[in-house]
Amino acid sequence: MLIRAVILICLSAGPGLAQNLQSHCIALSEGISGVRFAAFSDGLSREEVRLNYVGHSTYLIVTPSGRGIATDYTGWLGSEAPLPDVVTMNRGHSSHWTANPDPNIPHILRGWGDFETPAEHYLSLDDELLIRNVTTDLRSRVAERQKDANSIFIFETAGLCIGHLGHLHHEPTEQHYALIGRLDVVMVPVDGGMTLPTEAMIRVMRRLKAQLVLPMHWFGESTLAYFLSELSDEFEIETPGVATTTVSLRTLPRTPTIRVLRPAPFRPAAGPEVELEVEEAE
Repeated sequence: MLIRAVILICLSAGPGLAQNLQSHCIALSEGISGVRFAAFSDGLSREEVRLNYVGHSTYLIVTPSGRGIATDYTGWLGSEAPLPDVVTMNRGHSSHWTANPDPNIPHILRGWGDFETPAEHYLSLDDELLIRNVTTDLRSRVAERQKDANSIFIFETAGLCIGHLGHLHHEPTEQHYALIGRLDVVMVPVDGGMTLPTEAMIRVMRRLKAQLVLPMHWFGESTLAYFLSELSDEFEIETPGVATTTVSLRTLPRTPTIRVLRPAPFRPAAGPEVELEVEEAE
C-alpha cells in the first residue's frame, strides 16, 4: 500500500540524522548529547512529561530527564528560564520563530526547508526522546502557496506521542495523517482564521482522536470560546486556570479532553535544588 510505503521511507530517510529510536507512534497507528537543565525536571517522575504554555504558539515540553523543548520558539520563554535543549520553529509569522536563536541551544529545528528541499528532522536523544516532523503547506496573500513551509512536530517521550500543529493552513491529507501517526496529546491553534477555520480544525481534531487537546494561538477569549462550544458535546472541557499540566500514559484522560492552559512565562521552582548544569561560554 502507498501509505505503508511512505511510512517505511520516512523511517529510513534523514541523511545525517541519528536514528537510535524508531517511532512507536507511527507503528501503533499503521492502517489509518545535549545540555541538561535540572530546573526543568523538578518534581517529575520517570513516567511524566510537563507542558508549560508560555504564550501564542510556544509550549515548553519537559521530558522526564529534564530536557526542555520549546515549540514555535521566538527567543523568549521568560526572564528566569534557562536555555532549552531543543527549539522548533515555524515561519507562518514572525511570532513563531526567531532569526537569531541563541547559538548555545544544542538543537535548533526549523520547520521549513530551502524552498527546494523540505525540512526533514528525525532527532533521537539518549533513547529518551525522538523528535520528527511532517511538513504542510502555507498559503500566502501575496504569493503562491508555499509548499512544505510549515511543520507539524511530533515529540515521542515517556511512551507518549505529543504533536504540535504549528501554523496549520490546510487540512492534512491521508498521507499526512499516516506520517503523523498516533497522537496522545496535541497542541492546536484555535484562532479560526489566521490558521484553519474553526470548522476545518474541528474535523482535524476528530480525525486525530487525541485524548488530550491543548489550545493555543487564539486572539481573544471569543475565538477560544467558539472552539470549545463547538466541541463540548464530544470532549470534556477543563479550565484549571494554570499555565502548566503534567501528563503520563497512566494519567491521560479516559475520555477525550480539551484542557485550557493560561499562558504565563516559565518560572523555575524555588529552592536550592534548582541549579543549571550549563558551561559558561568562552
